[in-house]
Amino acid sequence: MNITVLTLEGVFDTGLAIVLDALTTANELSALQAWPGEPFQVSVAGVRRKVKSAQGLSVPVRPLADCPAPDLVIVPALGYKMPESLQAALARADVAEAAVALRGWAETGVRIAAACVGTFVLAESGLLAQHNATTTWWLAPLFRQRYPSVRLDTSHMLVNSGQFVTAGAAFSHIDMTLWLIRQASPELATLVANYLVVDSRPSQSAYIISDHLSHADPLVERFDRWARAHLDKGFNLDAAANELATSKRTLARRVRDVLGKTPVSHVQDLRIERAVHLLKTSSNSVDRIADMVGYADGVTLRTLLRRRLRKGIREIRGA
Repeated sequence: MNITVLTLEGVFDTGLAIVLDALTTANELSALQAWPGEPFQVSVAGVRRKVKSAQGLSVPVRPLADCPAPDLVIVPALGYKMPESLQAALARADVAEAAVALRGWAETGVRIAAACVGTFVLAESGLLAQHNATTTWWLAPLFRQRYPSVRLDTSHMLVNSGQFVTAGAAFSHIDMTLWLIRQASPELATLVANYLVVDSRPSQSAYIISDHLSHADPLVERFDRWARAHLDKGFNLDAAANELATSKRTLARRVRDVLGKTPVSHVQDLRIERAVHLLKTSSNSVDRIADMVGYADGVTLRTLLRRRLRKGIREIRGA
């Protein structure tokens, strides 16, 4: 399989390294185990002759024209974590050229994968319109504003939508790469994960912290603060709207526009976040923690955590 890793100026060092190390490890283990099939042929390519990483390191890239026709293109993240710097980067000429290249590959049926902020580069091409996708959780409001036609779901670490694969926050580069390896050989992907000591992270839900919600609506920010202060009480949309001096309809619409979910869903995410934190940092019983985050009993909390995070109490506490 020919893989092109599309590397742009300011590439996120860790993301690029994770992708290359995982694919190299897969090739080494495949040879060691005498697995059938061709090794991954990886080309680190750019739309410019010279590329420097976000940490200022020179990245040796090949011109796209010198690379073999790819079966798969991977777009690692750019190293811009805040909305202002990211939007400036997305306005660059090399990003526009990358978008043209991505559209050309897509037209020939090439599968394209992007992780973290790399999902913005893929979205700039217009290819994700009407597709399901994810992105890094703290930039989700900005993503929704820029690409309203994309069906964004930040609750998942990895989203496969036909020809396109998108992955969530920074270290989702490994989740994405293992998924891609798994398409060639599930056994090889498992072995690579074991050698690299990679745990499964199917969800981003436990990491969604509203303090980092970029470009958030002030009403949504006030709702979030209010909800956090009242997690131990039953949620009532009427009470929330009254406290925030707005209508239920306005509050629900603004929360949906910024967060992509209902107020009730956001409160549930906050309860999960708080419960996970308490399980990891305190010796409180499950029943006590359930009471602290607004659930009737520990059984309800256990069931919800298992359904949302696919982990039990013991796994969460031991993580």
